Amino acid sequence: MESYINITLLPDPEFPAPMLMNALFAKLHRVLVKIKSDGIGISFPSVNEKKPTLGDQLRLHGTAVALQNLQAQNWLQGMRDHLETSEIEQVPANAQHRQIKRVQVKSSAERLRRRYSKRHQGVTEQDAAELIPITVEKRLTQPYLQLKSESSGQSFRLFLQHQPPQAEAVAGAFNCYGISQTATIPWF
Repeated sequence: MESYINITLLPDPEFPAPMLMNALFAKLHRVLVKIKSDGIGISFPSVNEKKPTLGDQLRLHGTAVALQNLQAQNWLQGMRDHLETSEIEQVPANAQHRQIKRVQVKSSAERLRRRYSKRHQGVTEQDAAELIPITVEKRLTQPYLQLKSESSGQSFRLFLQHQPPQAEAVAGAFNCYGISQTATIPWF
């Protein structure tokens, strides 16, 4: 991951930054699926975990060749008026490393009740409501992207957690959302 591209959202009076980031990320997801890339990672340099927001900047990490291949796809068509894109640049030598992870919880008590009643014959949804209280629900506070899966067509929230910075890089493959269960990205 010696190279990166910064994509910064420009202020827009009609579209808030989170809406533009969702659209930008949806385009990135589609192109990563199309080119079957496992060597491009993402980060959000202006993330604010306390607010929570991903900010107005998306950074793409990879080899110079992988990033050139991505940019050759013309995937930013239709978004160019809303963003500023840097050239492919070298990662600073003193960069730390961070893992960006997807966070998921089984949060809906109602969904858990429906699943329970379907899996256990003779248990009605009312019975399941007595077994599974509303207090089992968990809510995430991490920043997220609102996306639509290319494979299933379902809309969902992709909650992201930036792990603490570390000195050493960890190699690994990235999925079609640009995140990995093991690999780190440079953080600077």
